[in-house]
Amino acid sequence: MSFLRRRSAATPAGPDFDVLAMDPGDWPGNLGAGLLPAPDGSCQGVFLRYDLFGGRGPAMIIGNLPEGSPARETEEGQVPFEVAQLLLALENDEPVEVTDTEDVPVMQGDSLLIVRRIKLSESRISCVQFDRSDGVLVTIASWDRPITDDLYALLKPLPAELFQQG
Repeated sequence: MSFLRRRSAATPAGPDFDVLAMDPGDWPGNLGAGLLPAPDGSCQGVFLRYDLFGGRGPAMIIGNLPEGSPARETEEGQVPFEVAQLLLALENDEPVEVTDTEDVPVMQGDSLLIVRRIKLSESRISCVQFDRSDGVLVTIASWDRPITDDLYALLKPLPAELFQQG
């Protein structure tokens, strides 16, 4: 699958890996993107915020974190970075913890995708993660909307130009 590869030419102002997300044209709300920079200027992750709430906060955050990104490291019971960002954007300061995880096989075309469903103490948040073949961890955190297997069919690589500064 083409979205499971690293780009050969690194882009200084953006990620050096393909970003897997929903095309902004397929989403009826607003899209925002953020980069997580390392001290050396390399990209340690990309986060896309999809807002369906008319400026009152995102309905979904999709993160792409390469191997070695510090945002991937969480303590036992700590929520993924994307869940923390979703709660922050929604101005929800209630404590939320991971209560359980479950690995679920999902067929994606002809390929098998192992999706880790993360159960949280806040039932209005749905969260899933999966690893790509290039070592990038994709996390999807959704507010008040379940994440169904249909969502994976909407995920595709976004063009590098989307992340260019200028």
